[in-house]
Amino acid sequence: MVALRLLSKFIPLLVKYIMKKYLLLGLAICLLLSCDLEKYQLKNDYDLKTRFEKSGGKETDTYDKVIEFYTKLAKSSGKVSLKEFGKTDSGKPLHLAIFSPSEDFNFEKLEKEHSIILVNNGIHPGETDGIDATMMLFRDLAGDSIPAPKKTVFATIPIYNIGGALNRNSTSRTNQNGPAEYGFRGNARNYDLNRDFIKADTRNTRSFYEIFHYVNPDIFIDNHVSNGADYQYTLTHLFTQHNKLGGKIGAYLNKEMMPALEDSLAQKDWDITPYVNVFNEVPEKGFSQFNDLPRYSSGYSTLWNTLGLVVETHMLKPYPKRVEGNYELLRSMIGIAEKDRLKIKDLRTQATKEHLTKRWYPINFEPDMENPSQREFKGYEGEMLTSEVTGQERLKYNRKKPFTKEIDYYDNFVARDTIEIPRAYIIPQGWWQLTELLKLNKIKLEPLSQDTTLYVETARIKDFKTRDQAYEGHYLHSETKVTREMDSVSFRKGDLVVKTFQPGVRYLLETLEPTAPDSFFNWNFFDTVLQQKEGFSPYVFEDLAEELLAQNPKLKERFEEKKAGDAAFSKDWYAQLSWLHKQSKYYEEAHLRYPIFRMLR
Repeated sequence: MVALRLLSKFIPLLVKYIMKKYLLLGLAICLLLSCDLEKYQLKNDYDLKTRFEKSGGKETDTYDKVIEFYTKLAKSSGKVSLKEFGKTDSGKPLHLAIFSPSEDFNFEKLEKEHSIILVNNGIHPGETDGIDATMMLFRDLAGDSIPAPKKTVFATIPIYNIGGALNRNSTSRTNQNGPAEYGFRGNARNYDLNRDFIKADTRNTRSFYEIFHYVNPDIFIDNHVSNGADYQYTLTHLFTQHNKLGGKIGAYLNKEMMPALEDSLAQKDWDITPYVNVFNEVPEKGFSQFNDLPRYSSGYSTLWNTLGLVVETHMLKPYPKRVEGNYELLRSMIGIAEKDRLKIKDLRTQATKEHLTKRWYPINFEPDMENPSQREFKGYEGEMLTSEVTGQERLKYNRKKPFTKEIDYYDNFVARDTIEIPRAYIIPQGWWQLTELLKLNKIKLEPLSQDTTLYVETARIKDFKTRDQAYEGHYLHSETKVTREMDSVSFRKGDLVVKTFQPGVRYLLETLEPTAPDSFFNWNFFDTVLQQKEGFSPYVFEDLAEELLAQNPKLKERFEEKKAGDAAFSKDWYAQLSWLHKQSKYYEEAHLRYPIFRMLR
């Protein structure tokens, strides 16, 4: 009985204790649930469906809506950040959206342990596939609706050519199969930005430099759309030319990364082929890999030992299919970056070290037409018919006649020339336009502390060809040839020494060597040295020329030989006096002298 009385008193206390304990636990659970619910509601406060999805694949978002989308996504997820960088020719800044699975956005820390992918979209804003695909992929990664990588950071410039994106129309992509409206190829100053990466005439490119070196991507992807021919593929890839990338990293790109991408897409029933580089020809005759010079995005990224890829979807295919294919390609590249993270990091480090110790650098690459690769190609039979418009022959593809054939693909390139890598360049401080670009590309410049005379290699422009039509704001030079000699040259305090023993050595060689195809010389940075500033009065110089010949028998001998061997020269009195003037002390030293000097090893 005593026990029952004690139990009767204890039970209410026990019930009260249990109720109080579980009430607190219940409140805690409710608070946690309400926090989760609030967080979930925050995500749902924003409409994160793209215009592409809402329109059934018929439309693409405007520039303002694209930035609004990433702004909302960054507010909705701790894994997404949106930053502004610099200005563009449109007056608006470039944006960089970042997906970081660790929610850490410090790239100095991230690059040590993570693969970093940078995707560039809307460089040609009529080519919108990548814009829509990347928006959806960012959202799906952030929302965990698809498996997200653990050690790969995925970053994008949402729209690079903002001025072109604001210039919206429905007609400038003459042959493109959707979307309903899109941007224009030229930027706010009508530059094609995919020809500007080395010369940086635009603010877009200068802001891109800031982003590129901030991110330091292991893999760079530039999304495009093109046709050029008709074939069965929706997707084509344009990897940077592997011989130019060079060494073990070039071999990895060609023998491992490219096949891995193709295999991954094949497993998802997406066929892909190299970019079909033909014009008004049938691809089955064979075609070469595209020569991505440093003016192009993937050519520029190569200078930093970044693995570059340009995606080219086929503009004749339906827009929804193109966007879906681009989405799947990006997912596949994330998978490759995740799997090969350590290997890619190591290859990039090795490549940088190799270029710091090499003596020779290859330039002027061209396809090896004697050694093509063989590739399976899925095309449509083409035939030449009589045009109803011109009455001449025209090419027409027959989609009712698909084929699969082995074709020649010229993806092996050889260098026509090599350059001996100098220990350093010396740039007179007057060429400030040039040094501005070097600084934007993180090149270290060391000013001379005092006036000094140095024994350096000089170069004179011997020959070059110039385009007769404007090209991206320039009359571009090509096939440049120089003569070189050693000489003592006086430099002033403040002139700049640029050592080649730094990570930007490839950038320096491609820009400062006048014979490199995309050198600053070939882009007209130094055209002032091509013009003679001081001349002579013929009636006065006649007497000086007579004295010159009388005092220099060897010169007189060369002069007579030139007249005897060149009929036009022998009949042109001014050409003769001009030639003699150039052999005299009166001829200005700066004419045709390349104003960058080399310090050899």
